[in-house]
Amino acid sequence: MHRRIASEADGRKGAMTGDLKIVGMGTASGGSYRHVSIEGTGTVKGAVTCQSFALNGMGTVNGDIRCEESFDVSGKLTGAGGIDAARVGIEGQATLQGRLRGESVALSGYASVRGDVEAESFDADGGFTVDGLLNAGVVDIRLQGRCRAADIGCDRIVVKRSSRSDWSRLLAWIIPLFEPQLQARTIEGNDIDLCETTADIVRGDRVSIGPGCRIGEVEYRTELFVHPDATVGAKTQRP
Repeated sequence: MHRRIASEADGRKGAMTGDLKIVGMGTASGGSYRHVSIEGTGTVKGAVTCQSFALNGMGTVNGDIRCEESFDVSGKLTGAGGIDAARVGIEGQATLQGRLRGESVALSGYASVRGDVEAESFDADGGFTVDGLLNAGVVDIRLQGRCRAADIGCDRIVVKRSSRSDWSRLLAWIIPLFEPQLQARTIEGNDIDLCETTADIVRGDRVSIGPGCRIGEVEYRTELFVHPDATVGAKTQRP
């Protein structure tokens, strides 16, 4: 189940200097700033603490990123650490060597996270790889490529295929060429609605196993629906 964990950015008001702005191509040192903006191609050599972070282009940050407010990427981000922000928005591609934490996380494109992902809401339209736990209150996944997490804990999860819009076709070069599918060892929540999902164990109160699913075992309490085009190895109703 989802466990709410307060962001480390909550309530932190450090001694921040001026704004950091890179236009075109440039390199800057890490540190504490009010607002960080990269327009073009930029590298930040060190960890960053700020109120907001905005990248439009290609950026590399050699450390953790902590934002009191928003973190937004439109383009490609490579991070040697993790991200901790109130609101996280990624349009394009992001690779993180650490964890990803935010009250809300919205992904349109592809993200690779070496650590855990923790959020109140996780909204993904595209593909992702999470090497650790994906822990969120509400998980909404629209599959455009392979989505993988070691384990998923949530209150509610909905997985469906994404509509093929013009924007999704532009993302084809970003998302690895795999059949759209969610993969996880375990998925646990209250309301679970899946399609095109492969998992060893699914546990929930109300569970719907849609087309294209391959589930080893389902444990449910109140309701269970299994689509004719889904495969479930074992079904167990728990009190």
